[in-house]
Amino acid sequence: MIESPDYPHIVMAFTYRDFKVEIDQSEDHGQVVYAAWVSYEQGCAVAVPCVFSRNEAVWKAKQWCDKRTQEGRG
Repeated sequence: MIESPDYPHIVMAFTYRDFKVEIDQSEDHGQVVYAAWVSYEQGCAVAVPCVFSRNEAVWKAKQWCDKRTQEGRG
């Protein structure tokens, strides 16, 4: 059994193109870190595993979505 599980702490959620993006905030060794989870028609993925600002998490999540959209078109 995990003594202190790490539950998601979603601080922001938005739709970008056909993707639902959720920004998670947590702490690692006293440092606030962010991750971005993306849900879409085929499933879900961790688009951004770890960055140090919310803005960077949003920016990289959008890049991840843009790349998947471009791959699907062509």
